[in-house]
This record gives sequence, C-alpha cells and structure tokens, in this order.
Amino acid sequence: MITMGILVPHPPIMVDGIGGSDDLQQIEKTRAAMRTVARKLEESKPDTVVIFTPHGTVYRDAVIVYGDRKFSGDLSRFGLKRSWHWENDLPLAEAIEELGRNAGLPVYMMPLAEASRGREKGLDHGVLAPLSFFREDWFEHVKLVVIPLSYLSLEELYQFGAVVAKAAEGLRRRVAVIASGDLSHCLKPGAPAGYRPEGEEFDRRLVELIKGNDVLPFFEMDPHWLEKAAECGFRSVIMLLGTLDGLDFQGEVHSYEGPFGVGYAVASFEIRGKRPSLQRALFDARRARVEERRSRESALVRYARKVVEAYVSGEKLPEPEGLEEFRGQKAGSLYPLKNTANCGGVSEPPSPLRTISLRKLPIMRLLRRPGIPVSTRLKHSNWRIWCTVWTF
Repeated sequence: MITMGILVPHPPIMVDGIGGSDDLQQIEKTRAAMRTVARKLEESKPDTVVIFTPHGTVYRDAVIVYGDRKFSGDLSRFGLKRSWHWENDLPLAEAIEELGRNAGLPVYMMPLAEASRGREKGLDHGVLAPLSFFREDWFEHVKLVVIPLSYLSLEELYQFGAVVAKAAEGLRRRVAVIASGDLSHCLKPGAPAGYRPEGEEFDRRLVELIKGNDVLPFFEMDPHWLEKAAECGFRSVIMLLGTLDGLDFQGEVHSYEGPFGVGYAVASFEIRGKRPSLQRALFDARRARVEERRSRESALVRYARKVVEAYVSGEKLPEPEGLEEFRGQKAGSLYPLKNTANCGGVSEPPSPLRTISLRKLPIMRLLRRPGIPVSTRLKHSNWRIWCTVWTF
C-alpha cells in the first residue's frame, strides 16, 4: 500500500556543508519544510521509499527502474565529502517491471551504469539532496527504489505510477513515494533559464493544484506553456499522482519560494480513503484530443503520418493522396517527429519533390534512436508530425 507521497526540491545548495550561511538563510523556509515532510514520511512507517528523479538516466520512450542490488552516491562535485548507501528493494523493482510490461508500458529494469551507458557511477543529486534530510539511522531500516522520470506521455506516466502502487499492494509493501523536482527555472533575470513570465505563472498554478485533490487539471496544461516555464519536476508529480490513483488524498503545500530564480515547492499528499480510478478518463480525453488534431491535418502531414504508421505495422507504404500540386516542384523538405519535450528532424537539400522523399524522411527520423524497438517508440511517445516544404 501507499502510505503517503511528498514533493521535494533538490538544489544541492540547501544541503548542510554545501550552501553558505547566506544561501541557507535565503531558503530557510524550504529547509524547515523539508524537515517537516521528512518527519511525516518517517511517521507513515514505510518499508520502502520509491523516488522519482529528473536527473537520473531519462529515456524519451521508456521508463527505467534501476536494478542495482545496492545504491550509493555522493555530492563531492558540489564540494561535500559525504556519501550515502542504501539497499534496493529488488522484489519491488522486479514487480514494477513485470506489471508495467503486462500493462503494455515500456518498462526496463537495469543497473544504473548500464542505463547511463557508463556515464554515471552513483545516484544523482535529485535523489541525494532531498534524502539528506532524512535520519540515517531511520534509513538503515528502509529500502529504496529509484526511478528516473521519462518522456512518455503524461497519461502513460500516470498509468506507470498506478503500476508502482499495484506492485506494492501485491507484495504487501508499505511504500512512501517521493517526487523529486524543482519548479520553474526562469523566475527572474539571472535565473538558470533566464526570465520568462510563464515561469511564475506555472509555479503559481501548480501550487494551487497541489492544494486540492483534483487530478484532471494537471493534464489540461498546455505543453508549449510548460516548455516555456522551464520546469523539471512536473513529470515527477504526474508519476506521484499515478501512485495515488483510486485514492482520495489531500495535498498540502508546506513552503514555496524562489530566491535564486528557481521555484522550490515542498508538499505532502496524505491519503484519506478511496475513490474511482481516473486512468480510463485520462486516456479517453487524450484520444479525443488526438482525433480533433488529426481532423485538422494538412495533406502533407496526413501522408507523413500514414507512412510512419504503415512502416511500423509492417504494411505496404501508402501511395500519396491529395499531393498532386506538389509533384515536380523543386523543394527542400523537413519532417520532424515531435513530442512535448523533444524535437528533431531530417531535411533534404532542394530537389524535385518525389514520393520517395515523402516516404523515407519520416522513417529515417524514427529509426535514428537506437535501443528501443521502433514500434515501441511510436506507440509510447506523444508524437506529432510536422511537414514543411520550401519551394524555390
């Protein structure tokens, strides 16, 4: 069962021994709130803590569950000579992977070093900074599961959160959930992402939503607005909310401040009872949005999408329809596949626009990402297809 959830920021500067006295004074509200939620989480008596981190090995098209037997990490890169060690709850991690796969989600359990292709040797500061506020003698008796966030669709991240809760229930584990994440990084001039008004607007809106217990408005935020807000914790929050699917909960914001241009929110989610699952409603709403968007597709976009869909399903590539006006024109072409957080494309130099050009470019872009099967990547990514043609 899920005992409770908390949202915590992860700036290393809030950790004793890293931040100077002036720095610590400026974020004392955050530090005091961290001590409060750490105590609350300890009092919920979990057997295991599951933490979602934005700074682990993040995959666009899969969820990674670290499969190491033991975890360790330090903040030496921030000037602190201190290390932490935890034991992984491997049975829970394995159950999460199995149930996630059974639910049709691309969930892969692998060691941290393998997931990061050797780039990372220990846990990231998204895990270490917040966990430094917990008593070490308490954590000696609690296991840890570490899951980096993913760029799957928000609905699938919510579904994955529900998988975590189901795995805990199946093993009769008492599990507390931590969503590690800062809010906007563009609150004022000189902030890490510069200044944008969307940053303050996003932080204000998220804090308002956390104070309630209505999940649906979290999924109604404009993805382009979210991108402009330069946040890093929203997907962690969505995964946390998924672990609370079917539960009636009350969110409480213990502190919010942004003295360095980055929003730091500390919140807790306490369970009060049960309520109906929202998973079907969320996916129905997404399907409606997709159908509405496709009803407005141009002929080029529609054909590019059909080419990709046919390739992935192994069907014969369709002949172009409604593109007669483009035949024989000399043009350069660009076919990006884009989701809410990543954009990339393949372009060709000016040449006569041919059917082969329309067919191969979407496929080339889709094949460029190694590691995960193409069909999985398309199915589990919130892809949109744009086509731009320049004529000369």
